[in-house]
Amino acid sequence: MRAYHAPVRVLAIDQGTSATKAIVVDDGRVIATADASIEVRATSDGGVELDPEELWASVRSAGGRALEAAGGSIDAVGLANQGETVLAWDRASGVARSAAIVWQDRRASRVCERLAPYAAELASITGLELDAYFVAPKLVWLREQMAEAADGLAITTTDTWLLHRLTGAFVTDAATASRSLLLDLDAVTWSPRACELFAIEPDHLPAIVDNAGVIGETKAFGALAPVSGACVDQQAALFAQGCLDVGETKCTYGTGAFLLTTTGSRPQRSHSGLVACVAWQLAGASTWCLDGQVFTVGAAVGWLQEVGLISEPAELDALAATVADAGGVTFVPALAGLGAPFWRADARGAFSGLSLGTTRAHLARAVLEGIAAQVAWLARSVADDLGAPLARLRVDGGLTRSRQLLQLQADLAQVPVEVYPTPDATADGVAALARIGLTGESPADVVRGWKSPLVLEPSIDATTALERLVAWRRVADTTGTL
Repeated sequence: MRAYHAPVRVLAIDQGTSATKAIVVDDGRVIATADASIEVRATSDGGVELDPEELWASVRSAGGRALEAAGGSIDAVGLANQGETVLAWDRASGVARSAAIVWQDRRASRVCERLAPYAAELASITGLELDAYFVAPKLVWLREQMAEAADGLAITTTDTWLLHRLTGAFVTDAATASRSLLLDLDAVTWSPRACELFAIEPDHLPAIVDNAGVIGETKAFGALAPVSGACVDQQAALFAQGCLDVGETKCTYGTGAFLLTTTGSRPQRSHSGLVACVAWQLAGASTWCLDGQVFTVGAAVGWLQEVGLISEPAELDALAATVADAGGVTFVPALAGLGAPFWRADARGAFSGLSLGTTRAHLARAVLEGIAAQVAWLARSVADDLGAPLARLRVDGGLTRSRQLLQLQADLAQVPVEVYPTPDATADGVAALARIGLTGESPADVVRGWKSPLVLEPSIDATTALERLVAWRRVADTTGTL
């Protein structure tokens, strides 16, 4: 391994659902940023798609502009990915042959219905729920839609395609692989039995690599540079926030909200509706985590704007602050079904408790309360699995700009909420992994040096919080297909 002396300069790319963010990190300090938006297409039958070429162009654009703003050269590149978004592509040319099927897409639910008798077996092998959110059902669904046209094509998650375009490698990182419903969670290898159930040949799947280590080299952003870090987005954020010890927990509020808790050097299956995954693998040694998901958070705010309830996302917080409560209105953010700990693919978004006195401000407040309530139920599930309540909740993502949401989260989860200094924890995390992949430094040396600029304490008591959560749960349990 080449010896590096600080500073090490890394281009970190967070390829997300609706945008790609790129940052240049020089010895742990962000010196340049850029982003590029991506159009998300939703269909009435539950489909959510992206144009792969637009996705690739956003990576090139954001990365190139961040480098231009930073000036000079870079030592390494890191790539974070969406995790469960898949596409079909030609391995010889790298050309995409299908749309990118986004993690929110529900059309693979029929595949899950067919495999329902094996759900418990798959959970035992992989740590995951049998749900269309995860990768394997989408792989099968896409293959079936393409029929004979799929023969000879690679059908993979977007990270494998992007890394192939960057370096020529055919790989996925251990954390991303653990989102597939195809990984043996204990061995961190492709499971022959899980692959058999989905009729997927293990030999057709990419090689599994560490989250830190040189994958190959790329000229996509100018001079040749090694790609030395790769990770699924939420685990990258967990790493950035220094959640290295058992029980340390973060929640990212982006297109969805994702709460992850580190469980250490042994995998722990959930008994409370969460899923178990690889957090990261370094030098062949794995760390595991528990994971819970709210599928529509930023996406719900975008929907409010689309239907005219708010003119821009920034209006939501100010509008919600004009009322003391939601006026009896409850919102369930199930616009793409309910994820953990409920796992209700049939659930639908709902406002309940409307009256002639309901205002836009009440609806705005109800949206923030609904998001905070489902995340609070995830925190309760973590506490049940670990046998102890959370000591704190670290948070990041665009919606952490909402002071109203953060206070509601502290209230309903009954824990202090520590805000990450920037919205870009995912990019920070994959930058740290790329640095480790280049230098061999320890995680504690790279990611523990941040301090929260804002900590919110609960402002209501535990009894009141539980009453509100139970009331929200009562409404959530009634949503669904009639």
